Amino acid sequence: MEEHICGDCGIHQDIVDKVSKVMPDEGVLYDAAELLKVFGDSTRIRIIFVLCQSEMCVCDIADLLGMTQSAISHQLRVLKQARLVNARRDGKTIFYSLCDSHVQKIFYAAMEHVME
Repeated sequence: MEEHICGDCGIHQDIVDKVSKVMPDEGVLYDAAELLKVFGDSTRIRIIFVLCQSEMCVCDIADLLGMTQSAISHQLRVLKQARLVNARRDGKTIFYSLCDSHVQKIFYAAMEHVME
């Protein structure tokens, strides 16, 4: 027997219809889920945090986080593929920064939520 959380009142069709009209396409929801997966790694979150503070090169990020440049480069590649991080060349050095303010807003919203 199927349990109804809201009792035996049945479907609230008005609410279902209202939400159905604004429900995003499956592809958009899938892409959002994939984006949020990128935020699901503590190393990438640490990198996003430092890039919220300043544009940085791989060696500076590696030193700050106590990790190898190779490990940082790998995570930056993932962040870049997800369009969360930009790279800018200055001579032989590549500096990384957040793509836009949305990335910072997502990060700070997550931090605010976990610190409540």
